[in-house]
Amino acid sequence: MRTTLVAAALVGALILALTGCVESGRTETGGAAVACPVPVDDGFTGSVRIGYQDIPNGDLIVKDTDLLRTCLPNGTFTWSKFASGADVIQGFGANSLDIGLLGSAALSRALSAPLRENLRAIWIHDVIGTAESLVAKDPAITSVAGLRGKRIAVPFASTSHYSLLAALSAAGIDRDVRLVNLAPDAILGAWKGNQIDAAFVWEPTLAKLLSDGHTITSAAETARAGKPTYDLAAARTEFVSANAKFLQVWTAAQNWAVGQLNGDPAEAATHIAAQLGIPVDEARKQLTEYSYLDATTQSGPAYLGGQLGEDLRGAAEFLLGQGEVGGLAAPEAYTGASYAEAAARVGGK
Repeated sequence: MRTTLVAAALVGALILALTGCVESGRTETGGAAVACPVPVDDGFTGSVRIGYQDIPNGDLIVKDTDLLRTCLPNGTFTWSKFASGADVIQGFGANSLDIGLLGSAALSRALSAPLRENLRAIWIHDVIGTAESLVAKDPAITSVAGLRGKRIAVPFASTSHYSLLAALSAAGIDRDVRLVNLAPDAILGAWKGNQIDAAFVWEPTLAKLLSDGHTITSAAETARAGKPTYDLAAARTEFVSANAKFLQVWTAAQNWAVGQLNGDPAEAATHIAAQLGIPVDEARKQLTEYSYLDATTQSGPAYLGGQLGEDLRGAAEFLLGQGEVGGLAAPEAYTGASYAEAAARVGGK
């Protein structure tokens, strides 16, 4: 075993104890209506099930403005919130999702053995920077190596999990820590109860941990060391093949939201703050911890048009070395997992 896991009974107790600690925002749409960035399509009458997470990116803006319903007024769109990429993978496995937000590490895991899910990355919601960080409570711990023998919480099968494994491996202590698999909301309660020593997690939980903790490293630093991470939208290959026209409209909506994030962050923050249930100023701060790519950039060779597939394969190889997946899929399962066509059409390529 690479690590020693804290007993499942403790994890279960932590989760049960934290049921009342979830801080929710606006779970439905409710922001001011905006114009559709492409011609309205009255002919689409399908139903699309969308899985989202409480991560500050364009997905929350599209949800808050009800933009899909504006663009496709005769369609039916169901939004369901998930706590982590592992939960989104389960949603795909149960055939309860058509589109879901998950991290690049989670997608690599889903493509690999034993799951071997037939998924495609259809959009990059964000490039993760300091928004996912490793935080320690003891001020005497100032490096990753200082966490030897400590209890570290992280949502398994997430980008934070991948970044944490990379950081621990680089420090040479990947066999000398105890990892606890907790959802972000449960991490906060475990932190307050002194049941963990550190955590690698994302916003908005991260900001709460930093009120009495400090950053040791971040996804930005592991990316510079060759382990980049992204939040992606994924869909089953058969859904992609059957819904090219819908996906072009969906991509146009996401691209419009990226324009808001990069061009009018104050307005973007109002929608994200409403969805996350946090102050607008806090939402604006969180936006600086990610990078948001427009459709033209995404469809190019550095992302959906090429390199993303290589990054997915590299992540899978690393996870195999850490014992986190059962085996690799064929190389083309990763390199062919990107769907750049909709982004290319929206971006004018």
